[in-house]
Amino acid sequence: MSKFFYFKLAITNIKKNAKTYIPYMITSIMTICMFYIICSLSNNPDLSKVSGTDSMVTVLFLGTIICGIFATIFLFYTNSFLMKRRKKEFGLYNILGMEKKHISRVVLCETVIISLVSLIFGILVGILFDKLMLLILLSMFTVKVPLGFYISPQSLKTTIILFVVIFVVIFLNSIRQIHLAKPIELLHGSSVGEKEPKAKWIIALLGFICLGSGYYIAVKTTNPIAALSLFFVAVILVIIGTYLLFTAGSIVLLKALRKNKNYYYKTKNFISVSGMIYRMKQNAVGLANICILSTMVLVMISSTFSLWYGMNDIINNYYPTEFQFSPSSHSDKDIKELKTWINNTLDDFNKKPIDEMEYTTLNFAGIEKENSYIIDKANPVYSNSVDDIGTLSFITLDDYNKLYNSNKKLDDNEIFISSNRDKYNYDTLKVFDYNFKIKGHFEDFPIDKYVAANVAKNHVVVVKDMDILNNLYKLQKKEYGKMASDIQYFYFFNVDTDANTVLKINDKFYDELETMSSYPEDTNKYVYNGKIDCRESSKYDLIGLNGGLLFIGVFLGILFTMATILIMYYKQTSEGYDDKERFAIMQKVGISNKEIKQSIHSQVLTVFFLPLIVAGIHVSFAFPFITKILVILNLTNIKLYAIATCGGFLLFAVFYAIVYRITARSYYKIVS
Repeated sequence: MSKFFYFKLAITNIKKNAKTYIPYMITSIMTICMFYIICSLSNNPDLSKVSGTDSMVTVLFLGTIICGIFATIFLFYTNSFLMKRRKKEFGLYNILGMEKKHISRVVLCETVIISLVSLIFGILVGILFDKLMLLILLSMFTVKVPLGFYISPQSLKTTIILFVVIFVVIFLNSIRQIHLAKPIELLHGSSVGEKEPKAKWIIALLGFICLGSGYYIAVKTTNPIAALSLFFVAVILVIIGTYLLFTAGSIVLLKALRKNKNYYYKTKNFISVSGMIYRMKQNAVGLANICILSTMVLVMISSTFSLWYGMNDIINNYYPTEFQFSPSSHSDKDIKELKTWINNTLDDFNKKPIDEMEYTTLNFAGIEKENSYIIDKANPVYSNSVDDIGTLSFITLDDYNKLYNSNKKLDDNEIFISSNRDKYNYDTLKVFDYNFKIKGHFEDFPIDKYVAANVAKNHVVVVKDMDILNNLYKLQKKEYGKMASDIQYFYFFNVDTDANTVLKINDKFYDELETMSSYPEDTNKYVYNGKIDCRESSKYDLIGLNGGLLFIGVFLGILFTMATILIMYYKQTSEGYDDKERFAIMQKVGISNKEIKQSIHSQVLTVFFLPLIVAGIHVSFAFPFITKILVILNLTNIKLYAIATCGGFLLFAVFYAIVYRITARSYYKIVS
């Protein structure tokens, strides 16, 4: 036997099964391409040189891990479709005298050819489009992109090792199936799963409970911290519920329809229902996969799109003005010296601070229980009330009147209150020994960056004077010890100039801080100790984070969509071959072509669009849940997220319908 016999036979087999192998190879090439691109971007030195891209590089690295895990599962899963169609062929080889070890060699040759072609073309396409992706990422920062191609040796190595391992595991699983199966089982391998499944009421009920529980958590969770902690619990419950309802619940529903004589004993309904029951066990897993992938695509695209286009709102929530100064000392002398230093620095740019705001505040956390804040670590409520954690920010009435240019009055036991997320709906507020009476609510308080970044809900509380503020400080200091918060002073202002000058001013402040650090300890010169935050400078960090999330969302969305298309294609192809003989028998027993086509159209349409409908239901129930998580990221523009969600679903539905038309055409060709 020629040493090239197995390779020739492998090439012949790939050509003969082109309808199933070519989509698989194209998908492998695209998966390798996308993995290389995202891996290369996370290692690209040009990206790491740009200010603000640290967060983006971290997000890209996490995206690389997700992409690698998904590629492993996805290629392994899609290969099962190929093996199902090939088992009859392998069984025929075995009966004609070819031993299983020879069949394994053929499969090895096929795997080598597919893996080599996929790796070579996948990496080449990846290198080609890597520069385009870098251009897109850097365009978010409006910086110049260096010319030439960058090839990452580390990314090449990682890509080759990962996908060689994937293809080796796929090959080992294929020969395992061949060696464990008897020739007769291989011959009928493509028909496995066609046995009518039983109606499993308990599993269907369990699926309904899991799905209902996931929906209940999504709808009833109102606290953002609780939403963040329960998010993955709800996701897992919905995924489990989806699989159980598609596999068991669909059978229960179809058999219930079969018992309805008025519905079932109509030609098109009879053929559709009986056909779907006949092989629903194997069909349901693919439908559930399509549903889950579609939901992932819709949630990722809508949320990352909202974060990117709602970035101005997020930045304004973090930074009410261009500059925020928070010195470690809040004495009158230190505050006066701070303002003098700031004015002297701005004089170098012929600028003055405008839109000035300042206040002294005390922030500390506690457990909110109705109208009380529990500040007691020994209290057992701390162990099971994480979702009730909130922060209180106390300021004095004098600072409030200066901020709002008002002349309001308060008694010792009276307060004004403002909430950043959930409105405070009680008439009193109990903190330590204080039982404050709510005199009024106010809005648009310029919260400092550190409170805005807090994932917990926050209430700004206006007390009568500094004595109450100092007393509250002592009480929380006694309780929290070294973990207690200090009273802080914040000074906010804008500068009437362009963005580049703002960045130069910020650099000047930091240069002077370095000079101050070299002063001797006994110097009489002013030394600033504290934090400086610049909105324009920090904006790049936020662009890096949200831009990276958007890129990963779109990137993984394309990958998941590609997986959805391939699963649809193989599902239609597999069903086409399964239905071909059955519909031929129906024609022989007298059912007209028109009735058969109507039943085919009804069945395919119902099964095909069921995952999209369920995905839409998933997204609808997830909407209030995702909005709570977006609030933690300071995106409070719910209208933007609603538009992104609805628009994303409509676009995906149109794309889904186009894919349906293309794959359904392949199905009809096989059946007819």
